[in-house]
Amino acid sequence: MRYWLVMPAAGAGQRFGGDLPKQYAPLEGRTVIEWALAPFIADARCAQAVVAVAAADRHWAPLSARLAPHAGRGGAPPQLSSVTGGAHRSVSVRAALAALDGQAGAADWVLVHDAARPCLAPADLERLLGELAMHPLGGLLAAPAADTLKRARPGALAEVDVTVERAGLWRALTPQMFRYGRLCAALDAAHAGGRFPTDEAQALEWQGAHPALVAASAANIKITGTADLALAAAILRAQRADP
Repeated sequence: MRYWLVMPAAGAGQRFGGDLPKQYAPLEGRTVIEWALAPFIADARCAQAVVAVAAADRHWAPLSARLAPHAGRGGAPPQLSSVTGGAHRSVSVRAALAALDGQAGAADWVLVHDAARPCLAPADLERLLGELAMHPLGGLLAAPAADTLKRARPGALAEVDVTVERAGLWRALTPQMFRYGRLCAALDAAHAGGRFPTDEAQALEWQGAHPALVAASAANIKITGTADLALAAAILRAQRADP
């Protein structure tokens, strides 16, 4: 099985704070984005990894030079390249997909993974690839909602409006895995209509498709604030201690 990786990393991470974008924050001897890329750089099934970075990004070039020589498991490492991303996640993803034009076939698999998700468990990646290998469309890693969910009333002071039934609700994670042609077409249709999906699955949903949900560990967290770095470090240490 062969797949292509797209990683949107052009966001400024305003909620994270500080001058350093969250994907370049130090974490357990590496940066967040290095941990996010690691499972794919080590996988010989990954044909190429395309990272979409901001036009003014000063951090990617020296980091990518360190990553490029790393050997893949059981074969050559995937080619690592970058493109200039956009103001929206979906624009960055589409730019990275465009870089694969002429290489990826319409039915090829593309995995899209957040640069701010450093704790992807190898077992979850294998489950995603295994369960969706023969799927006509694709799907995403997700975790069933476990907490009681509240919808807030409008207003400056957050107050509960109603408790939302959590049965059937899932938290969308990444990677999200779709056929190259279908994903490109879905994003093009969304952008043509002035819409910017918050994840790849939503773009397919807008076309009436029903992406598959593949159960995954809730430890696949997304770095949003600085406090998340301590949690991510604990998760990574636990993964190394009990792979």
